[in-house]
Amino acid sequence: MTFKSHMDAALAEARKAAERGEVPVGAVLADPAGRIVARAGNRTQELNDPTAHAEILVLREGCRAAGSARLTGYALTVTLEPCAMCAAAIAAARIARLYYGAEDPKSGGVAHGARIFTHAQSHHKPEIYDGIAADEAAALLQEFFQGRRAG
Repeated sequence: MTFKSHMDAALAEARKAAERGEVPVGAVLADPAGRIVARAGNRTQELNDPTAHAEILVLREGCRAAGSARLTGYALTVTLEPCAMCAAAIAAARIARLYYGAEDPKSGGVAHGARIFTHAQSHHKPEIYDGIAADEAAALLQEFFQGRRAG
């Protein structure tokens, strides 16, 4: 199997989230064959749900489609380093590979902050690939927050 990055699709979801007034984070879930099975952007404001992060939304959809709470062999691509909540959900779903773009020193839960996958309580650690289209993902976030401060 040849690796194909789905970061372009995740970035498209992040842009759509920004258009809805949501923090521009996008996620894409691919099955073991590399086919996209779910895609989403943040919807916390729209759904009045603090758990409606892009990662959680695609995990829910992927589990529903697979008919399983475990997504063994699946890959998750996210524009921003997942927070602790999302990292814990990624571990619980047994995601095989996590690809993410921008780092999140303030709220990240993978390489920063809680570092969920380093804890003994985390029963699973995916392969992690960071920095994919990091500049573009970070620029989306910076533009969004600059616009919020100016407005």
